[in-house]
Amino acid sequence: MSELVDVPPFARVEELGDLPGRVVLADMRWYLDGRSGRAAYEGGHLPGAVFVDLDRWLTGPATVSGGRNPLPSPELFAEGMRTIGINDSDIVVAYDDQGGVIAARLVWMLRTTGRRAAILDGGLTAYLKAYPDSLVTDEPVLADGDFSARPWRAELLVEADGVVGPDVLTVDARNRDRFVGEQDPVDPRPGHVPGAVNVPCRENLDGQGRLLPVQEIRRNFAAAGVDQGTATKVVSYCGSGVTACHNLLTLEHIGLGHGRLFVGGWSAYSRDESRPVETGSAH
Repeated sequence: MSELVDVPPFARVEELGDLPGRVVLADMRWYLDGRSGRAAYEGGHLPGAVFVDLDRWLTGPATVSGGRNPLPSPELFAEGMRTIGINDSDIVVAYDDQGGVIAARLVWMLRTTGRRAAILDGGLTAYLKAYPDSLVTDEPVLADGDFSARPWRAELLVEADGVVGPDVLTVDARNRDRFVGEQDPVDPRPGHVPGAVNVPCRENLDGQGRLLPVQEIRRNFAAAGVDQGTATKVVSYCGSGVTACHNLLTLEHIGLGHGRLFVGGWSAYSRDESRPVETGSAH
């Protein structure tokens, strides 16, 4: 990782004032069922927070091979961040109302291109617990930022051909029912990548959407075979490269380093009928 990334991948509400630089709160609400994150933001958001539209700025055009939410071009990402008012030197703290599993996409994109960014641990719920009745509806107007276009780091990305084999430990971040193939609400074939293990990102959070203690998270990963000896082989995926980022940032948080991301995820893999699929067995 770049030496410029000098904040941890998660920040607690009480730590926001101690971060070393200008902090921009980013509202990352987005819903798989099609509800509007923008409408949720306009209905009430954290003071000073800007809205980051995942579909507009954090995603490129969907394709069969690239999946539902491929990475955008570096130029589009930079344009979006500048338009929102984000600078290269800012510290972006992103939140949502799902324990950070959506906010993780923006944080991963920022950190892997050398920016300082973190998920707000516990998100909206944690902030409102500390500061009740603090939601506002006015949208801040920030001057255009100086955010620069930087290439995605190829060494942190994997394509579909690289998710099966002895040299990778493929970790599926989706909920267990989707992993085992009981159902899939959005993709054509239920199941998972052959040989993959399941560490549902939401199971690393407590009932309030905050991270579990480090040792408990380590046990969750270890139960799926991810530990100090295997973490360097991790390839993380989910449906379309969003919640998979949460597992990668959580691995960093617990001291197991940086895995790689299969952005296309199940939305790309399952659409290729030539690729085998497994069902059953959560590990």
